[in-house]
Amino acid sequence: MHKFLRAIGFSNIKKEELELIFDEIMKHPTVEKSATDSEGNEFAEISKEFGEFFGISLRGNYVDDDTFELDYYYPYFCGKNLSTREPADIEKHAEKESYAGICDEVRLGVTLIFYLQNIIDFLTVKKKGGRRNLTEGVILGALSTEGRILLPVNKTENKGRSMKKEGPDRSHLIAAAREGDEDAIENLTLEDIDTYSMLSRRITHEDILSIVNSYLMPYGIESDQYSILGEIMDCTLLQNDVTEENVYALEILCNDMYFSVCINQKDLLGEPQVGRRFKGNIWMQGSIQYNS
Repeated sequence: MHKFLRAIGFSNIKKEELELIFDEIMKHPTVEKSATDSEGNEFAEISKEFGEFFGISLRGNYVDDDTFELDYYYPYFCGKNLSTREPADIEKHAEKESYAGICDEVRLGVTLIFYLQNIIDFLTVKKKGGRRNLTEGVILGALSTEGRILLPVNKTENKGRSMKKEGPDRSHLIAAAREGDEDAIENLTLEDIDTYSMLSRRITHEDILSIVNSYLMPYGIESDQYSILGEIMDCTLLQNDVTEENVYALEILCNDMYFSVCINQKDLLGEPQVGRRFKGNIWMQGSIQYNS
């Protein structure tokens, strides 16, 4: 049973019930696509929505009598907005026909790795030859099985304007440092020293979550899972059509990057509201938007 099924409202589903849902997906799919996989075989994806923006995808092959043979499945949640315009490279997972997207996003401070949702689009573009890195960007969506709501950090108007100005400046410095600019490297080093001194001073009488406004860092041993803290920009309560369980769709601003998170209402501690912060562990998924 997939760990993140509960994130889209299937928290108590049994194996027999899941097989019935698979049959329903095959009979009445929302989306059905196919392409040639990395070994030259026909690869198909059948998806069905069980609520707004979320559902289950089945991936496999069609055998000789046009019967769909399931290889694996996964729950998905589609983000709403473009998260990054940075180029994304694609790498195949070793054990099955699934792919990871890798994006060098300077705003995060880490290499962003996500589970690729639209692999049929990728395989189609790849078959045509080249141009697969010419993309409009990546829309990120994430699933979470545990999270909590925190109050916002108290920021003055001047502090808010200062943070908005510092974000792009730091991104430019990081980009320049990666190109070998020694002045940029020196400036970043001095900034880190100042930040460490500020933290050392404030941590003696303040809680760390009142100092750190947002973060994104790898969580566990799987490369596409993260621990995050970010501001809630939008919050929508959705319902699973089959189980009638409620799930939250949260639009999160984390390290100046937007992405969406889906979490079961039962797994979220606290009441989400715009302006408050979400802290939790997520499985990052993404859809690459190819140029037409």
